[in-house]
Amino acid sequence: MQTMIKNMSAAMLSTAATMMAVNHAAAQDVAAFYKTSPLQIIVGYGPGGGYDAYARVVARHIGKKTPGAPNVIVQNMPGAASMKAANYIYAIAPKDGSQIATFSRGLPMQPLLDNQGVQYDALKLGWIGSAAAETSVTFAWAGTGFTTFEDTRQKEMLVSASGAGADSATFPWIMNAVLGTKFRVITGYPDANSTMIAIERGEAQGSAGTSWGSLTSSRGDWLANNRIVVLAQLGLKSNPAIGNAPLIVDLAKNAADRQVLEMIFARQSFAYPYTAPPGLPPERLEALRTAFNATMKDADFLRDATKMGLEVSPITGEEMAELLDKLYKTPADVIARARAAIEAGKATAK
Repeated sequence: MQTMIKNMSAAMLSTAATMMAVNHAAAQDVAAFYKTSPLQIIVGYGPGGGYDAYARVVARHIGKKTPGAPNVIVQNMPGAASMKAANYIYAIAPKDGSQIATFSRGLPMQPLLDNQGVQYDALKLGWIGSAAAETSVTFAWAGTGFTTFEDTRQKEMLVSASGAGADSATFPWIMNAVLGTKFRVITGYPDANSTMIAIERGEAQGSAGTSWGSLTSSRGDWLANNRIVVLAQLGLKSNPAIGNAPLIVDLAKNAADRQVLEMIFARQSFAYPYTAPPGLPPERLEALRTAFNATMKDADFLRDATKMGLEVSPITGEEMAELLDKLYKTPADVIARARAAIEAGKATAK
């Protein structure tokens, strides 16, 4: 018996030693790779918006937390409400960890709701994490006659949006179908910054899907000078910083309506997502996740984010993958109702 125990102990020690050697070799491989290869962050929008702002502050710090301390480069790749970047990172980007991407929080759910133009499988992407959970807002330009959310049920409101898959289009279409609002969505703007310019020019009366973080970082003067009126908070949880605007899920008339709203606005939980291509070597995905998590806690990063007016309330890549798995199990009838609302909206979009 003692001999058997000794043999088992020796085998266990041997296995542990082998695993440590493998892990050490993997760590060395990651460090060696990033010493000679820069890390590129693909941003699915043009400069000036919230996704770009987060990416640039992440880029300034994540290299220090990554084995091999790579240089980090931000590359903007706008197009189709950031779907161009999502398709690129999934199908074209090298699967070696040299490129990661950030794009619309709505795109992980897009295949369920409207698969036009989709060339990716969200469940196969290597999710790294999100820099923040988010609450978006519906707001009107001051003086346009919209002062409460109820006003949007009484008269048509023109809202600017980028592509059909963007929150700025999806959210108002869902609200029209579920809550009886009368948003008229003007699509075709290339990025979030362009939708804001459209509102300033009077081409639209407001927005029904702008992230609060993007608004505070890129248009803080609008809030400071009362140039806009916030009509509703779009998410699963209220943000105290926004004030007394009602939470959209609380406006549901019944449980069925609330279920649709919760499915759509769950994406706010991973507001500024980062992902790697599918098929990435596991040790490199783990290194990127670890570096991202460490960056979110880094004092210099947090100081820079605060200066830029960016909220930091991260979730991990593992949490993102788990939430997406749950959302992809949403009952078919709820998905069908949401899809119908989006199709009806697309038919009326200008």
